[in-house]
This record gives sequence, C-alpha cells and structure tokens, in this order.
Amino acid sequence: MAIKEIIKYPNPLLRQKTKPVIEFDESLKELINDLAETMYDAPGAGLAANQIGISIQVVIIDMPSSTDEDKREFLALINPEISDCEGSQVGEEGCLSVVDFSADVKRYQKIRVKAQSPDGKVTEFEAEDHFARVIQHEVDHLNGVLFIDHISSLKRALYKKKLKKILKEKQAANDNK
Repeated sequence: MAIKEIIKYPNPLLRQKTKPVIEFDESLKELINDLAETMYDAPGAGLAANQIGISIQVVIIDMPSSTDEDKREFLALINPEISDCEGSQVGEEGCLSVVDFSADVKRYQKIRVKAQSPDGKVTEFEAEDHFARVIQHEVDHLNGVLFIDHISSLKRALYKKKLKKILKEKQAANDNK
C-alpha cells in the first residue's frame, strides 16, 4: 500500500472519461488499497482512481463505523452506474482535487447503484442522503465532471480567478527557492 499524489484541478486528466475495468486481479486490489490509504491520509470521504492518475472506473467511499469512530472501513465500487434517482438535496461539497474551495451543490437524495466488487461480482443497492451525495460526486469524477461544474458560472469564475492567484503565488515561492 502506498499514498499517491492527488491530481489537482485544472489538470486535464480530471476531465477525461475513464475506461471500464475488465481485469479483476491483484493489481486492482493493490490500487484499491492505495486509494484507501491516500483518501484517509488526505483526509476525504471518497476518491476516484483518476484523481491519482489512473483512468479506470474505480472509486472508494469511506464507510464510517456506527459502533467505533476510529475504525476505518471503505466501500470499493468498480464500474459503478447510477439509476433510479429521486428527490433532491443541497449540501456543501469540497474535493481533494479542487483546492481551497467548497460550495453548495444540488444532488439526488436517493439513488440506486449497480457496480462490481473487487472480485468482479455484481452488486446493487440503494443509497440516500450523504452516502448518495458522495457516490454521485465520485461517479462524476469517472465521467470527467467536477463538483464545480454543478455551481453557477459566476461562482465557478470566481473560483478560477482565486485558483490562478494561488497557482501564481506557489510558482513565485518555487522560483524563490
């Protein structure tokens, strides 16, 4: 297991649609463990493989234990698909690939998910509320969509302006080293 570098917006890899997983082998399980270690180190509520530069349809979701706050469990979804959406909810979202920004995003309140497990078995389940929000956010990543695509063009423009300033300051700091 290894902590990987999380790719940051505006890296074009984040805008590419990912490819389905066809081989369910040890390298997939290793990738899933690397994603989990990276997500918990960040820390985050979910992480998609393309956020660490691997363009395949794998996401992991943090599953907080209801009995032990310190216990870390995650759900790995391979080739996930969302269907049967209903209701709506607005909640604050951030992203490990979108630095220094969060915003309210409208998402479905309840979804049906079909995916494969790390060993290739098909699974289907329903998700609601925060769990549904995180899944939708991560599946968006697999389709090259970021949460900032769900906010107003004005807020997105303000964020891009802020990001340019952050990147310019980082560049200046690196130049002074």
